[in-house]
Amino acid sequence: MLSIVIPIHNEEPALLPLYDRLTTVLEALQRPYEIIFIDDASTDRSFDLLANLSEVDSTLKVIRLRRNFGQTAALAAGFDEAQGEVVVSLDGDLQHDPEDIPALLEQIDAGFDIASGWRKERVDNAVTRKIPSRIANWMMKRVSGVDLHDFGTTFKAYRAEVLKDINLYGELHRFIPALASFYGARIAEVPIRNIERPNGESHYGLGRTFNVFFDILTIQFLLRYLTRPMHFFGKWGLLGTAAGSIILLTMLIEKIAGRDIIAAHGPLLVAGALMWFAGFMLFCTGLIGEVLMRTYFESQGRRIYAVREIRCRREQVLDGAR
Repeated sequence: MLSIVIPIHNEEPALLPLYDRLTTVLEALQRPYEIIFIDDASTDRSFDLLANLSEVDSTLKVIRLRRNFGQTAALAAGFDEAQGEVVVSLDGDLQHDPEDIPALLEQIDAGFDIASGWRKERVDNAVTRKIPSRIANWMMKRVSGVDLHDFGTTFKAYRAEVLKDINLYGELHRFIPALASFYGARIAEVPIRNIERPNGESHYGLGRTFNVFFDILTIQFLLRYLTRPMHFFGKWGLLGTAAGSIILLTMLIEKIAGRDIIAAHGPLLVAGALMWFAGFMLFCTGLIGEVLMRTYFESQGRRIYAVREIRCRREQVLDGAR
């Protein structure tokens, strides 16, 4: 079973051409499929158009969100609704070519958990899209250790079990491969065509660069310290308390020696006290983080590992039990 997940927002002119091309590709694959459109509170006739199509096509499902939650939330809604063992996500603006879907599926069939599209030849504006994207992709590669050229594209294929281990929020949909790498997902990169947007304007611009930077910092923390926050906060907390303690101890020795430390080292004394208290607060934050992480994993029944497969000779197990 193959599930196609497509988030949309005011994409009315592109929907019928996309639907026609998509069904042509999927029927040629000769495997069961479903198409899930998630309407992120469009203000045009996008939902009405898709709703009419769903009445004559049993493979089509349309989800309408109550308000504009953003692309990450729309994708999460589609992933939760998907029934297929393989899930393919793409944009609804025709900048992703449905004819590239078989190339993504080839990598999934070859044993990879994620097949990620790579817009090798981008047609976007160099200043507002290409250059910021290259910088962000380079930073993400360094932070995550995942060797991809293009983290930002939505056009990807996933094994469904990989998505079950990932909770999406904020704008982290573009970093699913990095999040999945935490659980050891095998990732392949597939060159895809990048097409000029035929209608309307892009919903993304230079302004989202700062959001991407903040997301990269979030990913770095999640990948390195999600299950051990004390290793991050404790390190800096210990450094701060140690430096503050050295300064305060030095001031105490000078005070015992009869020197006027307020007049001679007033600012240094204040800095030492602030460093000690800041370090102590960071250390306590690490302890609270450890408690929260344990509460989260235990209360939610979540695991800090992911099993790829289990093999055994059942006959031998049964014989041993006898």
